[in-house]
Amino acid sequence: MGLMFGVVDERGEISAMHKGVPQNDLGIRSDVLNNIKKSLGIKMLVRSMSPRVIIADEIGTSEDASAIQYALSSGVKGIFTAHGSSLEDLKANPIFREMFSLNLFERVIVLDSDVKGKIKEIA
Repeated sequence: MGLMFGVVDERGEISAMHKGVPQNDLGIRSDVLNNIKKSLGIKMLVRSMSPRVIIADEIGTSEDASAIQYALSSGVKGIFTAHGSSLEDLKANPIFREMFSLNLFERVIVLDSDVKGKIKEIA
């Protein structure tokens, strides 16, 4: 039961890694790459760990976008976060604009503090 997934945790914010051991329980089917650039970690997971899903936070470089495109074209799904004040703000960013134009995202979820704690989902 469950899916094999990989986490690229560049700064240890997801797994809270300490001496090579995640302090946050991510489950027995997880592989965590810590202290490595997201773009490199995504490619390493695809090539060597056979994940069904890759998770990474705070994407934002052209290298990240290229690695995500590589993973998706290899049949791996992804869950990625990015910072922006709105969906329009992200679409104005050249890196994300290209990703949107390539239809790389199946679903976008916007956490909006103006909606008083509610989540807006944009399919």
